[in-house]
Amino acid sequence: MARKANDGASSAVLGVAAGEERYLIPMAEVNEVIPIPKLAHVPLTQPWFLGLANVRGNLYGITDLGVYLGGNPVAFNQKSRILLVITGNKLYGGFIVNNMLGIRGLSEFIPVKPAKKKLPKCVTAQYKDAEGRQWRQLSLFQLAGDERFLQVARE
Repeated sequence: MARKANDGASSAVLGVAAGEERYLIPMAEVNEVIPIPKLAHVPLTQPWFLGLANVRGNLYGITDLGVYLGGNPVAFNQKSRILLVITGNKLYGGFIVNNMLGIRGLSEFIPVKPAKKKLPKCVTAQYKDAEGRQWRQLSLFQLAGDERFLQVARE
């Protein structure tokens, strides 16, 4: 029988939909969740970099998380939110997700072996829920440290 992913303690994760995928993000990596504010467009940047947002005097670079992770652009709606992240080296980043799917415990999920498809390094594990839906655990801190993420200029 498949083992549930608790290893003694249930880690709190935030379930989100980005593009057509479901992700689990450690709660410790998300500083705040906000509605999408007005964004200042930055020309000549990657398609996944949507611009800058001023949040209480701090400028955040805003990324379409689904597009960055290889998905197709999806229209944002009233359920879309920005996950604000401040890394240890004071990188202020915001990641747009299409839908918030709630706070979960990893004990609700069953670990699965990764598919043959190569996944980004920031995807740290894969799971299935009780309904058989696929979820990917995502580290926003690892994503924010990736060289590709730090190069927002269009090539």
